[in-house]
Amino acid sequence: MTTIRANGRREDELRPISLEWDFQPASDSSVLIKMGNTHVVCAVTVENFVPQFLKDTGQGWITAEYGMLPCSASSRMNREAARGRSGRTYEIQRLIGRSLRMMVDLKLLGERTFRVDCDVIRADGGTRTAAITGAALTVRAALDKLQAAGDISAIPIMPVAAISVGLVDGRPLLDLDYEEDSTAEVDGNFVMTGDGRFIEIQCTAEGRPLSADEYNGLAGLATTGIDQLFTLWQETR
Repeated sequence: MTTIRANGRREDELRPISLEWDFQPASDSSVLIKMGNTHVVCAVTVENFVPQFLKDTGQGWITAEYGMLPCSASSRMNREAARGRSGRTYEIQRLIGRSLRMMVDLKLLGERTFRVDCDVIRADGGTRTAAITGAALTVRAALDKLQAAGDISAIPIMPVAAISVGLVDGRPLLDLDYEEDSTAEVDGNFVMTGDGRFIEIQCTAEGRPLSADEYNGLAGLATTGIDQLFTLWQETR
């Protein structure tokens, strides 16, 4: 039987989601994605060159940077520009980049780089998954803009989205907030394509190992949540 969580949600219920497009109008596309009290600004800048290892190959590239503003969490953190990027930051931005590169055939982009900035302005758990979901939408918007301008031909775009899941007091929960995430026995992040394939799975035992049945339950819960996130792709800007 589905029970109610401390935050009033069902075990399989996402937090309220909203999108504010063109949040940073100087970018080629941008969106402020809000998933509950986690708010992330995702912006794309299209550059007409590629990294050196792709020069003269005709292939494009998609890369990402991620950061948390000093007062985005419960206590102020120092800016990474002053203290240097953490291992967590590098891990997350590499995850975002890998996920976004699954959206398109990079050979169809021409020698262009899509530089995606994901900045957390308010954090309440699930910042990396919100960043991936929002960033994928902004990449699509940037591609649409290039196609409308006639700079590239129409190319197939694979929807991508991500969500967190976990076991908290033995219960499988979808889209964990910080309070749930901080006490989870098992913590997971799933990234998927619109046709139901997995891009990345991060599942970690924080308090105890999980069984195969528990893992399968979390994977199914994540799939259900991500299917709901893909409805965002049906909204028009």
